[in-house]
Amino acid sequence: MRPIRWIVALALVLHGAVALAAEIKVLSAGAVEPGLRAALTRYERESGDKVSVTFAPAPVLRERAGTPAVDASAGFDLLVAPVAVFNAIANAGTVRADRATLGGVGTGVAVRPGAPRPDLSTPEALKAELLAAESVVYNRASTGQYVEQLLDRLGVSEAVASKTTRVADGAAVVKHLLQGHGREFGFVPITEILLHRDQGLVFVGPLPTALQNRTIYQAGVAARPADEAAATRLWRYLASPDALAQFKSAGID
Repeated sequence: MRPIRWIVALALVLHGAVALAAEIKVLSAGAVEPGLRAALTRYERESGDKVSVTFAPAPVLRERAGTPAVDASAGFDLLVAPVAVFNAIANAGTVRADRATLGGVGTGVAVRPGAPRPDLSTPEALKAELLAAESVVYNRASTGQYVEQLLDRLGVSEAVASKTTRVADGAAVVKHLLQGHGREFGFVPITEILLHRDQGLVFVGPLPTALQNRTIYQAGVAARPADEAAATRLWRYLASPDALAQFKSAGID
């Protein structure tokens, strides 16, 4: 009878796992997509939960995460965003105060295949390359907000304004570069560059050390998640050594 009892017990365990499986909605910044997808794939496999992710640039995250939802089903269960976004919505009451730091993403320069590779060795070299470029492209997300400050810092904002293209996010920068021409280069989160190298995108390198900016990303549970236990379970997993290793492998260090 022992084998039969074991079979019955196993069936009950599996049935319980299915019954406890939850659906979790994540609202996330796009720069951490490679690491987040890898971590969530493993999480779903091991937990049985199902996770759906909506990626958006920082301004959209601030608007969506900073506006209280009518009910839990209309919002999100977990937010992954830059520290600045969490700080901006801190008083909205939409996300709990506890945050898990996932890592930082640096800013890099990319060009299309065959385009000249700009010199990024020093701030002075980068300034000269910007002035010589036929076109410069960057996004409206966290990286782009920093690039705006960087251009002012280098004193080239007015000089490059007429040849600058702004797009929504890192993926749009990559698409623009791959379809571009001439002496053009873009500022892109390093994770986005690594993600699209198989399409031929050329990673020239990170910004010079003196100018580098690392955007720090964190995770937080919504104030009113649809399933509090499931959202907290995923949040704790994202802060675990296993998940952080997935982020690090994707360039989120």
